[in-house]
This record gives sequence, C-alpha cells and structure tokens, in this order.
Amino acid sequence: MQYRMLGTTGEKVSAIGLGCMGMSHAYGSSEERNDQESRATLEYALELGINFWDTADFYGNGANETLLSNILRSKRDQVFLATKFGFRYRDDGSWYFDGSPAYMKQAVEASLQRLKVDVIDLYYAHRIDPNVPVEEMVGAMAELVKEGKVRYLGLSEASAASIRKAHAVHPIAALQNEYSMWTREVEQDVLPVTRELGISLVAFSPLGRGMSAATAVDLSQLPKDDFRRNLPRFQEEALQQNVQLVQKLEAIARAKNCSTAQLSLAWLLARGEDIIPIPGTKRRKYLQENAAAADMQLSPAELQDINDILASTAVAGARYTEQMMKMVNH
Repeated sequence: MQYRMLGTTGEKVSAIGLGCMGMSHAYGSSEERNDQESRATLEYALELGINFWDTADFYGNGANETLLSNILRSKRDQVFLATKFGFRYRDDGSWYFDGSPAYMKQAVEASLQRLKVDVIDLYYAHRIDPNVPVEEMVGAMAELVKEGKVRYLGLSEASAASIRKAHAVHPIAALQNEYSMWTREVEQDVLPVTRELGISLVAFSPLGRGMSAATAVDLSQLPKDDFRRNLPRFQEEALQQNVQLVQKLEAIARAKNCSTAQLSLAWLLARGEDIIPIPGTKRRKYLQENAAAADMQLSPAELQDINDILASTAVAGARYTEQMMKMVNH
C-alpha cells in the first residue's frame, strides 16, 4: 500500500482508504447486512495496509460505528479513524442537519461511546448548517481538540467560502467531497482553495456509487431499498446514457488488464498527491481489488485517453435528489 500525507498534520494515511457506510447503511436493508463478512473485510483492510477508515454516526443510526468498535477494540493503534456528526433523524424517520455546538457535544460523546475509543483521529462536520455560522461550529469543534477528544478537524461538502472561514478559526486537515470521473464539480472552485490552504481532499464515492464498478448499471439487481434507486443519475434514461461512458472506460481497462474500478481509482490518485479516495465496500474481494489500484501507474497517453473520453461523453443526471442537493456547497 502507498501512503499519503493528510493535509499538514504530518500523519500518513493509506492512499486508498475504506468507506464503511455500505456495511450498515444506504445500499440495502438491515436484513441484508452481513456483519461477519464486514468484520472480516475490516480485518483484511489492515492486512492490506489500509489504515484510513471512514464512518459517521448517521450510518445505520450508529450501527456502523458499533460495528467498527469490534475491530478497534484490539487494533486501535493500527487505524486512523474518521467519523462525522450532524445528520439527525426525526421521529417520523425523516432527517435533517444540525450543526449546532450543543448537538455536536452530544454527538461526539455518543460516537466515542459507540466506537469504544478515547479519541477520534479526524472529526468531520457532515455538512455545513446554513442556520449556524461556520465559525461558530468550527470554534466548538476546536474545543474538542483542546479537550483531547478529537485530534484533527474536517468538513464535508463545504463551499470554498466556508472552507476559508473554517480554516481561519482552526486548521482543517481534510475536506470530504464526492469526487470521481462522474462528479468533478470540486475541481472548479473547491480544489484550488484546499490546495492553497494545504487541506487534503478525501474523495467519497470515487467509483460513482458503483457505476465505475459496473455494479449499479442494472437497477433490477439492486435491493428494493437501495437509495440509488432514487438518484437521478440512476434513472432509466440517464442510466442508459451513463452506461455508454462505462463501456468506453471498460475498453481502456481491458487493454491495461485491470478492472474499470481500478482504472477509476488510479485516475483519481493521479489527479494529485492531496487526493485520497475512500471507496466503500463490505466484501473482501472488492477491497483487494481497490487496494491494488494504489500501485497502478497510468501513462500520459492513458491519462489523455481517459480525459478525452470524459470530455466527450457527458454524465447524465444529478448526483443527488433535489432535497439532498440543497445540503451541499454551503
């Protein structure tokens, strides 16, 4: 495994991290979870040198953090642990975002308890709350650093303006944003700012929520409650257009004797040393495939071929529903 520096912290984390959400949340119901395989995947991640694990209190309503605690109990010193706060459920099952200092203080204590750890390595605000000044939120998060409950701070899906405001209050180590061949808006305004300030860009959904892995091109194969069924990009007309991009990328991958998922991760890693993808998986076979991408090298000609395809083949459909899009880029 290759390693990359996390912002200006001096910490080295695996160039390919592990997004743990799908083990407990979003991609299938609780009845379809396989905690035994998930735990085996977490153990295998450490064998492969993947030490950067990403979770959130929202994933499975705390179940994902609890799952990770089973491994952290004996392997805490081998893991650079990131979790997030902010999303909350109402009694009717709907959700909203709460970035208030008062809620954050409750959330961090609950996460520490579920994870069964004394300190969280990287604590993210899962979004920016438009009703709470970002300076106030980050100021309260900085108190957690002083108290020794959190080591470093991060933001997720924040605007360039919010990143600047936050960083002025306390150093931000990482910004987590969706970034992939399928979602590149971050390159316009956000990435220049994170690079100016020395902030790592942690890329979630680096495989386009399974699009690059060809695991989501047939909705009939997805669980009935898989949240991708509601995303515009996966609706029939848009999906048919997006499959064309998958097929073009598959041709390059075949020529390189790798999977399209590996090609996608290698392309993302080549965008800069400050980019750290965290593909999610709950199965060992996909974890091994993802990890191998860290050692792949794309030639200038291969990168040009990929970029030509991306420039000539438009991605159809928004990445989120209208409601979810209202929560990003504040």
